[in-house]
Amino acid sequence: MRCRVRHIWGTALIIATTWPAGVGAESDRDGARWLRLAVERLCPQAGLSGLDTQDALPGSWFLDETRQPRTGPARRNVMRLLLPGAHELTVERRQFRGRLRQFLVSYATHNRQRTRPALQAVADGGCVIRSGGAIREESSGWQYLDRLEGDLKTLKWTETLQAPWPEGRDPGGIRVGLVDSGLAYDLPLFRDRLARDSAGRPLGYDYWDLDPWPYDGDTSRSPFLPVRHGTPVASILAREAPDAALIPFRYPRPDMTRMAALVRRAAEAGARILTMPLGSRDPEDWRGFESALSRYDILAVVSAGNDGRDIDSDPVFPAASTLGNILVVTSADNFGRLAQGANWGRKSVDVMLPAENRGVVDFRGASGTASGSSYAVPRLAALAVRLLARDPGLSVAALKARILARARPSPYERAGVVAAGWLPDPLAD
Repeated sequence: MRCRVRHIWGTALIIATTWPAGVGAESDRDGARWLRLAVERLCPQAGLSGLDTQDALPGSWFLDETRQPRTGPARRNVMRLLLPGAHELTVERRQFRGRLRQFLVSYATHNRQRTRPALQAVADGGCVIRSGGAIREESSGWQYLDRLEGDLKTLKWTETLQAPWPEGRDPGGIRVGLVDSGLAYDLPLFRDRLARDSAGRPLGYDYWDLDPWPYDGDTSRSPFLPVRHGTPVASILAREAPDAALIPFRYPRPDMTRMAALVRRAAEAGARILTMPLGSRDPEDWRGFESALSRYDILAVVSAGNDGRDIDSDPVFPAASTLGNILVVTSADNFGRLAQGANWGRKSVDVMLPAENRGVVDFRGASGTASGSSYAVPRLAALAVRLLARDPGLSVAALKARILARARPSPYERAGVVAAGWLPDPLAD
């Protein structure tokens, strides 16, 4: 679901003036040459077709083209070309009311039977390259995203895309599965709170890339612009339920049928609660999830979403599911008024609680504030953790009943916004 985030930017992670060793390989220099050539020859020409693009870049072959959307003032045109060596170039024009606003060119290398995003250039409406990005994979397999200046050489800072698990031991406590874009599990806030097996290995999995390292990053928009949603959400849970043992999962955006396997793995790892600050309009995305969850005594705390609508009549899932072990929450302000843009539903949404302008920690470890129903999820999950810690034998039905019994009518909101009511302070145990 969409969320509203306002950051207080801290110090950049890594500052340097040259690319580190390994980034400036021959293929990367060749990629940078193709990026500059594409900006020079394609950016100024608005009406190029696929074959025109091929002619403007000798040595390339046109693959396909996508135009989105067909209505409204915004236009997005994406073309892919094949380069020598089976490398690929993706050209994207972003226009608004007929004027070019941004021109992006991405270069992907092909080796070992796979195509890997490697470099990107971002030009402005005047076709001047203002910034870039380079995805660097070390021999260990760990990945980093280097943010570059417009010369595509000077490094501004580096972000982690995939990192090894930190050393440690199981912290004990109630185990919570974090289902999101992943987690920056190497941050000090989390590395001692990871649930682990008997050998000390952290319990968690990346169902997007199908590997054991669910590092924070939703790359559906672009591999060069990962959305880091999971870490700030988890930081609220870590603060309000400091004894919880965390099991991070990166949700399977490429194939949502994997959600069934995710639920099974969470149950086998001993999770009592799942945090679910995500959803979609398509109920088919969630069939496997619902089928698997119905078999386990696990409480899934689900976001109502931030589309500003009644999800009883215009549903999102899994919030609109009728499963008994789902608890749906939306965001309110501190006075008990439904937050601007937050979804509601007299039948589908159980409770609302204050989740606006909450203090969070982002994937870099920087402090900030965030708002939206996504941030109501960890607050409600933290309450569930504290209740289970005092009474570990509670069933899901009993746990859910205790939570709902705390809800009350809001003095500042109309009736029928949510089923049970408002939780003024989920920390008031």
